[in-house]
Amino acid sequence: MQKNKVLTLEDRIPKLKEQRRKKANRRLILLLFMFFILIACVVYIQSPLSHVRSIKVAGNSLYSEEQLADTAGISKKDNVWKIQKGAAAEKIKKLPEIKDAEVKLILPNTVQINVKEHGWIGYLVKDGGFFPVLENGKILSANKKENLSENVPVLVGFEEGKVLNELAEALGSLPEEINNSISEIHYTPQKTDEFHVSLFMNDGFEVSASLRTFSDKMVHYPSIASQLDPNVKGVIDLEVGSFFKAYEKEGEEGLEEKDER
Repeated sequence: MQKNKVLTLEDRIPKLKEQRRKKANRRLILLLFMFFILIACVVYIQSPLSHVRSIKVAGNSLYSEEQLADTAGISKKDNVWKIQKGAAAEKIKKLPEIKDAEVKLILPNTVQINVKEHGWIGYLVKDGGFFPVLENGKILSANKKENLSENVPVLVGFEEGKVLNELAEALGSLPEEINNSISEIHYTPQKTDEFHVSLFMNDGFEVSASLRTFSDKMVHYPSIASQLDPNVKGVIDLEVGSFFKAYEKEGEEGLEEKDER
C-alpha cells in the first residue's frame, strides 16, 4: 500500500536540480550586487563627486566661514575621505577666540564645522576704540569697534596678564543681572593692593573693591544698593567691610551685607 507514495530517484532529480539552480542564481545576484557596489564606491572616490562640495560652519560670530575653513586647512579641492577631522579641529582650537571645535563629514560631500567661542566679559577702551575682551583674558586687538551696542562693561586701564585674568574669572562667577548692572570697570592699583578696581554702576553708584574678594562681595550688591537713598550718590567700599561714602559728605555709613537667597 505504501509503494505508490514513495518517490523514485527519477522523480527527485528534477526537483533537486531546480533547488540548486535557484540557490546558484541567488548567489550570482548577490555577487553581482556586491561587485556593482564596489565599482560604484571606486568611481565615487576617484570622481569629483567625492570632493568637498559644501563647507558649513555653525557657532561662529567673530570669524567668517571662509576664515575658519582656511584655518582648518579644508577647501573644495579636497577629497572628503582624505580630510583629517581631528587635526582640522585642533587647528581651529588654536585661535584665541575659540573655546572648542568639531569637524564632521556629512555624506556624500559636505563638511560641517561646529565651533564654540569664548564669551565676552567687556570692551577695553584703547587707542580711541573699543576692543573685545574674552572670558579667557585675551584682548582681541584686531577687532576694534568705534562704538558699542552690547550691554557689557567697559574696561579702562587693563592689559593682558594676571590682573585681567583675575577680573575675567571674577565676572564669570557673578550672576548675569549683576554683570549687566556694571557700566565701567577701571583698574586703579594701590600700593597695598595691585588688584584694586573701581566700578561705575548703571544706577549711579561707584564701587571700590579688590579683585581678590570681588566675586564674594559683589554678589551682595543688589542688597547693599537697596539700603541706600537712590538720590544720594557716592562710593560703596567693598574692600574690607561694606561702607558707603556720599560724594557730598565726609562721613561713612556702615552697611549690612545681606545674602539674597
